[in-house]
Amino acid sequence: RRVHGGSTCTFIDYTLLNQNTHSFCVTIFFTLTMATKLNFDSAIKKYDEEQKKSLYVKQKETRNAFGREVNNPVYKLKGPPKTDVFKELPANRGTELFGMFYDRGDLPIMVEHDSKGNKIAWKVEIEKLDFHHYLPMFFDGLKETRFPYNFFARQGIHDMLEHGGSKILAVVPQLIIPIKEALGTKNPQIMCTTLKILQHLIVSGEMIGEALVPYYRQLLPTCRQYKSFNKNLGDKIDYNQMKRENVGELIEETLQGLELHGGEDAFINIKYMVPVYESFILN
Repeated sequence: RRVHGGSTCTFIDYTLLNQNTHSFCVTIFFTLTMATKLNFDSAIKKYDEEQKKSLYVKQKETRNAFGREVNNPVYKLKGPPKTDVFKELPANRGTELFGMFYDRGDLPIMVEHDSKGNKIAWKVEIEKLDFHHYLPMFFDGLKETRFPYNFFARQGIHDMLEHGGSKILAVVPQLIIPIKEALGTKNPQIMCTTLKILQHLIVSGEMIGEALVPYYRQLLPTCRQYKSFNKNLGDKIDYNQMKRENVGELIEETLQGLELHGGEDAFINIKYMVPVYESFILN
């Protein structure tokens, strides 16, 4: 330390003083440290939070993986959106056409109430019906989910396929679009009903299975998606097996029926559209 006195400068040596007060300073420092120990952690934490707020700006989300935002730390690249491949879709065409035809009296059917339940009573013999006109109309009703129209469409198709015989083969090209639209709704109830009717259609007459081979590209894309769509029950029991409401099992049965009644070219065409399908005949 330098002290100015008069015209001369005098230096005072504080070595002895510092040695005497060293232990005193250490004691004071230790006391102050212990006094602030409780608030030290909270002060450090608060300081770190303030530093983060000042250094790291809140990131904005973007899906532009090929733009300038990817290399900008201000932006955060979001993941791809969900595909919702199994999401139920609305029907392409109006689902109320079949109900309108029935309410207007265009369909030759009526309800017959029986002790066993409701059933269809035909006003005309089924063999005398114009299958080119009525069978596609009933297949359009596969998209119906309202009662009793869905019951009329389903039961009417089964009755016409049982009594149609050779008349069904000529109508097959007109049935492709209604079947495709019904499967395209991805409604489990509609899909199960359509697959059961498709199985009935295959065995309803000769050469019908072979006539469906050129239309596999319209019928099988949805089956490819739902091929493994089974219920994962673990060790539980599915008591609805008798109702046959498992989409994956119905698709497997349908593909086996198409291969069995589709001729020699059926398997290679099914394999082209559904690569995971294994031959029912060869195995």
